[in-house]
Amino acid sequence: MNDYRSKSWWLESLPHTITPNPSLEGTQKADVVVIGGGYTGLSVGYHLKQINPGIDVRIIESDVCGYGASGRNGGFSMTLFGLTKGITKFRFNDEKAKSAHQYMEEAVDYLHDVITQNNIDCDYERSGYLLVGTSPAQVKRINHDFKIMEKWGLGGVERWSRDRLSAEFETNFYKEGWFEPRCGIVNPARLARGIKDLAEKNSAVIYEQSPVIKFEKTAPSGFIVHTEKGSIESEYLVFATNAYSILFPELKNLQLPAFTHIVISEPLTQKQYDSIGWKCRAGVEDARDLIHYYRLTKDNRIVMGGGDVSFGYGDDLNRDLNDRIFRLLETHVLEVFPQLKGIRFTHRWGGPVSITLDMAPAIGYLGKDKKAIFSLGCMGHGVSLTTLNGKTIAELITGQETHRTDMFFVGRKMFPWPADPISFGLENAIRGFMKLEDKFYYK
Repeated sequence: MNDYRSKSWWLESLPHTITPNPSLEGTQKADVVVIGGGYTGLSVGYHLKQINPGIDVRIIESDVCGYGASGRNGGFSMTLFGLTKGITKFRFNDEKAKSAHQYMEEAVDYLHDVITQNNIDCDYERSGYLLVGTSPAQVKRINHDFKIMEKWGLGGVERWSRDRLSAEFETNFYKEGWFEPRCGIVNPARLARGIKDLAEKNSAVIYEQSPVIKFEKTAPSGFIVHTEKGSIESEYLVFATNAYSILFPELKNLQLPAFTHIVISEPLTQKQYDSIGWKCRAGVEDARDLIHYYRLTKDNRIVMGGGDVSFGYGDDLNRDLNDRIFRLLETHVLEVFPQLKGIRFTHRWGGPVSITLDMAPAIGYLGKDKKAIFSLGCMGHGVSLTTLNGKTIAELITGQETHRTDMFFVGRKMFPWPADPISFGLENAIRGFMKLEDKFYYK
């Protein structure tokens, strides 16, 4: 087992040392096999047992549940589907972009219910989400999305003026704000382990330390999944693997992993906290292309992430650490809050998020019989999305027809990334363009 504690401060600070579940051994059978023990896979298992307690569902995790993005992300429960409202509208259309936003509103509200009704101890705060413009171009981008929301006739968003922002934060850095009160922040690793407990309480079986080597179809319509120590046969197969989908040839070109990076400070003293305000405790993002995202922890550390991304080549998933980006993130904390000069940063980490070519999430099928289902392309905004996607996938497997299973991104046509040499060049070209646009336009 890899040392899960080294992968993020969230995982290191879990209140109890993780004792991994037994690995998959021998020859097994189940109704549904789920590959991946993050938010999506755990949610699929939990919801399948909620819908049909008699269904035999097994979840296979290569390390420990929450080891991947679910235990390393910024911990934002937010309504962002893909990228901006304008980009989603341009890629699809007005009606679909509106329905995507409504799906995400449902996702945020649903995660709130799952956490509160099941008493999941994950430092959850319904403190809101704040998108800030720190330059005229960023303000223009935010106002464009405000106009889209007004056209759709949707509420749930407040416009925060420069004066309002200055009253909330002891900084003149912010020029315009988009505030969504329904959103929140969580300790992501605690949330992952909490949903694992919830799935197991409902009798879903979870194997940890069980890397999947391969899978194969069986006649007439089924699958066998092979791990290092065993195999399991099932009628349905779910790939809840997001960025790790690159390890499966059948999914490899549908998305690519991009590595985002995070630093975290020591806990603020009361004097330091009073000096920066942040009274609302909302999670914050700026409106650049390569966004900065930041929030407070329960013990008032500052988590700062984003700013740039890293890419591996092929199926290289070893790009968690990037000293250059870590230094930029630490500098950005002081750019926003210069009164914190001298603050110490205690942890640095990173991890892969799943990026589709058209920058939008997808739930899809491998094969015409629709018994192999995948979820990917969360674009780094998956905390609430993945939990609701798990419910949607459970409904698809059990044959339920709901507004969720009828969403346009379920079974949508996807544009694959090209082969490795070209995709590596293309993703770096896109990153280069975004960096230039941020430097000369959005900064």
